[in-house]
Amino acid sequence: MTYLHAIILGIIEGITEFLPISSTGHMIIASSAMGIEGSEFTKAFEVIIQFGAIVSVLVLYWKRFLTDWSFYKKLFVAFLPTAAIGFVLKDVVDVLLGSVEVVAWALIAGGIILVWADRLFAHLTAVGRKTSDLTYLDSAKLGLYQAIAMIPGVSRSGATIMGGLTLGMNKREAAEFSFFLAVPTMAAASGYKVLKIYKDIQPEQLGVLAVGIVVSFVVAMLAIKFFIGIVSRYGFRSFGYYRIVLGIILLVLIYSGQNLTLS
Repeated sequence: MTYLHAIILGIIEGITEFLPISSTGHMIIASSAMGIEGSEFTKAFEVIIQFGAIVSVLVLYWKRFLTDWSFYKKLFVAFLPTAAIGFVLKDVVDVLLGSVEVVAWALIAGGIILVWADRLFAHLTAVGRKTSDLTYLDSAKLGLYQAIAMIPGVSRSGATIMGGLTLGMNKREAAEFSFFLAVPTMAAASGYKVLKIYKDIQPEQLGVLAVGIVVSFVVAMLAIKFFIGIVSRYGFRSFGYYRIVLGIILLVLIYSGQNLTLS
């Protein structure tokens, strides 16, 4: 993996992490398109650079993190289902991370759900429950929704947002809670990958990781502001259509004989 690869993947991570279009799916697609070898470091890189996106949430929403302990308790309860399920299914997830076909079908299915949900929950654009209104049971349910996103292509933010809407949260609050929940979730995933490969990381790979993290931080800052503005005005429908079109294109390429798997 080169520094140019790191910059491109960092941009993709920053743009897609908080949009309901699947950052993991786009990273897999980009890595495949650029012919990046599907090594342990490559897979770890795609997770570790999420640290930059984590920091962007803390910078933009630092006031929300200076709140009462109930906020942190709700985040912890929401984080637990993903942590537990992810630990049990980590080997299965690692296998799925190499499949562009899985990503394609997940993009289409998620896109259809987004378009449907945008219409069903249109009344929650300006009104609805806030994070402070959630119970601990609600938080656990949101954690289960987030766990679905371990399937590459589903989208962690998209699954969490859909969960929030089913609980009556307004669209902006559902989106922002998905940002908050990303902090412990991605921190745990990034930390796990670091512990798993740190002994094997080469000095030149540290520079590649650093570039990816910095780029993802800067781009994620801009993407979050853009996403909140779009959601507040127009909802999620456009992201759903994008997912469907991209998924169909990928399936056409795959079934026409194009090799889109990681090498």
